[in-house]
Order: sequence, then structure tokens, then C-alpha cells
Amino acid sequence: MTTAIQFLLIGIYLMIPAAIANMMPVFVRKINFLNCPVDFNKKWFDGKPIFGSHKTYRGFFFGIFAAIFAVYIQNLLYKSSLFFQEISFFNYNEQSFIIIGFLIGFGVLFGDLAKSFFKRRRNIKPGESWFPWDQIDLVIGGLIFVSLIKVPSWQMIIFLLIITPLFHIFFNHIGFWIGIRETKW
Repeated sequence: MTTAIQFLLIGIYLMIPAAIANMMPVFVRKINFLNCPVDFNKKWFDGKPIFGSHKTYRGFFFGIFAAIFAVYIQNLLYKSSLFFQEISFFNYNEQSFIIIGFLIGFGVLFGDLAKSFFKRRRNIKPGESWFPWDQIDLVIGGLIFVSLIKVPSWQMIIFLLIITPLFHIFFNHIGFWIGIRETKW
């Protein structure tokens, strides 16, 4: 495998658990478990919601759980295939898949929460597009927390900041077409 192709695969493979964690709150929104807003419906000093009622503990729970599960699958693949060892950002023989999954999932959702805080300050409604922040919040949040274990190269960070928005837009369009998202963005 050439170095450039391996680099691309490592970046995409790293973001799979992040993307799954980011999508999970949409899939579980009708489950009545931990359906409590993270901000407890409190308002900021400006009278606007801190994050909004749609940012719930349910989303955090299932998003983090999904990221841990996705990383668990990557861990199994890593331990059974040289190909997956070559495209893995982490060495699963040295690092816990539970910690990696938790950091990715929490980071992605924390990034989304921080972005929502600023969207509310700018009077942008939940679900309304805020380009490019809606597309890169998961990269920024995920990479900040993943960096506690392993710091990505600056080339990887730039690549992910470019490629992830493209995937985000693509999958949001699919979600819109199949009826699980209200907007294409």
C-alpha cells in the first residue's frame, strides 16, 4: 500500500467512530431514556437557551456508547488483520478501546455542544445550517480529546478538516432523503 493511500485510509478509518457518535443522537431521539436537556432548559445571561432542549443526556449516552462499540469493532479487526493494523491510527495492543471510544464519542458530542452554544448566541435555530461549523465541530472536538492519547500530525488534522465536511454533507443529504433529518445540511 502506498503511503498516500494509507494516510487517506487512516484518516477516514479514524473518523468512523466519530461519525457514528455524531449520528447516534438522531437515531435515538424517540427513546425516552435520559431525555433531559444537558442545560436543564436554563437560559444564558442573554435570555437565550444555553444549548437548547434538543441536546440531551440521551444523545451523549448513546453517542458515547456507539463510539465505544465502533472502536471495539476496530479493535477486533486490528487484532485479526494486518490490513487493519496498517490503517489504524491507534495501536490497540497498547491502548484501551474503551478509553479511545469514550474520548472520541465524548469529544465529538462536546464539540457539537460547544457549537450549539455559539449557534444560540447567533440566533441560529437547532437544525439550521451554520457552515462550516456544523461540519467540523466533530473533528475539532474528537481530535482534542483523542490527543490525550495520541496527537495527530498537522497533516492529518488538515486532511480531516477538509474531508469530514464533505462526508458530513453527503450523509446529511442521505438522512434527509430517507426522512431522518429535516434539513440537507
